[in-house]
Amino acid sequence: MLRFAEEIMLLLLDNSNGKFAGVSDRSIRYALAGAVLMDLARERRLDTDLHRLVLISAKPTGDDILDPVLADIAAADGASHDARYWVERVAEGAKRIRAGALARLVQRGILEGSEGRFLWVLRARRYPVVDGEAQREVKLRILDVLLGDGIPDPRDVVIICLADACGIFHELLTQTELKRAFPRFEQVRKMDLIGQAVAAAVADLDREAEERSTFLARQATPL
Repeated sequence: MLRFAEEIMLLLLDNSNGKFAGVSDRSIRYALAGAVLMDLARERRLDTDLHRLVLISAKPTGDDILDPVLADIAAADGASHDARYWVERVAEGAKRIRAGALARLVQRGILEGSEGRFLWVLRARRYPVVDGEAQREVKLRILDVLLGDGIPDPRDVVIICLADACGIFHELLTQTELKRAFPRFEQVRKMDLIGQAVAAAVADLDREAEERSTFLARQATPL
């Protein structure tokens, strides 16, 4: 099964040119941080209440992307930190998470790097998963959820929450598609409580960073 960080990278990939969507590095870092926290929740290591992220178990998952974050959270167990704090902290290691996710996609035969250039080739339209079944490409799954009316898989709920919080869909969907999908965003956000908490933290951090960046740019502009 692909981790959420891997699916975020695939969601960002533009198959036509081998590049990633023009989403800010800051947004990607927050999305990857949220992805790791959500995977830890799916592994029953974390939960959340209204005020803090709660450690359920410090037992390692055996996953080298997740376990360093889990160990960091376990070391702070007893301290009262909310999802926002951990998104910001985990985002500091987003470069490692991104590199690990891409390396896994190459190992799985899903992506192939183009030598000498920062381009990626999507080698498979369906991704291998457990029990010999094939997992549909993440973009196709997400579009079906947003532009249809079926009940989404819990994994797709997480991906949609994270991608929406970081503004990724503004790069992936047309204005017409965004307008059509807006009611579905509202529905999907309510389907996963920890997803709500993490996605809200991601959105808050991204918005504040953008406002800070805009303010500094204005201050630097000569009158």
